[in-house]
Amino acid sequence: MLNKILYSTLLLLSLTTPVDATIVEFQTSEGNFQVNLFDQTTPKTVDNFLQYIDEEHYTNSVIHRVSTSFVVQGGGFTFEGNWPLTRIDTNAAVVNEPIYSNVRGTIAMAKVGGNVNSATDQWFFNLANNASNLDLQNGGFTVFGQVMGDGMIVVEKIAGLTLCQDIPMKDYSSQNCSDQSTPGVENFVVINQIVIIDSSQVTDTNLSPTKNTLLAAAGEENGSSSSSGGTFAWLLLFILLPIAWRKITA
Repeated sequence: MLNKILYSTLLLLSLTTPVDATIVEFQTSEGNFQVNLFDQTTPKTVDNFLQYIDEEHYTNSVIHRVSTSFVVQGGGFTFEGNWPLTRIDTNAAVVNEPIYSNVRGTIAMAKVGGNVNSATDQWFFNLANNASNLDLQNGGFTVFGQVMGDGMIVVEKIAGLTLCQDIPMKDYSSQNCSDQSTPGVENFVVINQIVIIDSSQVTDTNLSPTKNTLLAAAGEENGSSSSSGGTFAWLLLFILLPIAWRKITA
């Protein structure tokens, strides 16, 4: 009898517990590309991202920011026919998991400046190695996946479009932007949807994501009682930090 109850319980759990997806496909108006998620090492962030996918939160959203040679950002806005863009309602914030480095081709969560655990729905793709900036800024930005194959071709295509107030636009000139001419949805980079491609729990076995070592090193040195060691740590940070400290905010 006990075995039957246990079997029934396990069967019920298998039917009701969502499977962790680790490969998703971004289907955009500029092309599709796949991203492998680090669900084993940044589980809270991946769960948060998958919940938004399940709720179709990202469906028909638009890429709302490009910073040239820095990031492509989306996940938080839609175009409803008029300026400005419409902010999408969010779920609760997720705890920060700064395990990996913000190198080129990775996806990370945006958050509120000065608030480490404030990431909700917005994400960004790193167009370059932004480790010296983003691995340290605001407690480090959580990298939770990386673009697969030649997917960065699509991301770079988006980054190369004409910008209007940092928003990538198609067939919408700088003059249109200056005049604040009303665009159509076809002028934006639209995330048609993000779908699960592989629902296996482990698909990152062959990946070797770069660890965030700068944040850990800074923490260790800040906790050291050695004044000479602390001086060296700060000197190292100043060397590593870029001249222009570019921020990511949600």
